[in-house]
Amino acid sequence: MSTLKVARMGHPILREKAKELTLSEIKSERVQRLIDDMIETMHEYDGVGLAAPQVHESLRISVIEFDLDNERYKDSGVQSLIVCINPKVKVLDKKTHGYWEGCLSVPGIRGYVKRPQKIEVHFLNRMGQKQTITAEGFLATVFQHEFDHLDGELFVDKVASPEQLAFTEEYLRYHHNPEAEEELD
Repeated sequence: MSTLKVARMGHPILREKAKELTLSEIKSERVQRLIDDMIETMHEYDGVGLAAPQVHESLRISVIEFDLDNERYKDSGVQSLIVCINPKVKVLDKKTHGYWEGCLSVPGIRGYVKRPQKIEVHFLNRMGQKQTITAEGFLATVFQHEFDHLDGELFVDKVASPEQLAFTEEYLRYHHNPEAEEELD
């Protein structure tokens, strides 16, 4: 496995709509190696998710995994590794909640983004098998954040106002407490 270079905001690949994969492409050695490398890269950068466009591959693949050891999202629970190929999202509850999101492709910046908090995700796993997951709360946000990358969108596009965008240091100083996050809802 290899750690891949992460595309940063401004690179054109992050604004492209990624290509769906066929079953034969999913099972190919190239795509399986890419998935392994994406997992390695996500772990190397201590991320909770990573989409293929972030590693310069315009393909509809995302990987998600987090646990209590993640420094940035300690209170977000645990999610074992999920590989999502050609995902589709159905909103089950339009009620939104906001999180201060960060992104490996937008280093050093956080933005407060409100998203639907109950969704159903249909996707193919790395073996090409159909899967469905119902996700709520933080996991629903992570899915939507990663899948935005597959449509050429970044979290900064979803921030409602400039006051809800901050450098990480200022986020930690002024916004990283439960009371401040609840006030923004």
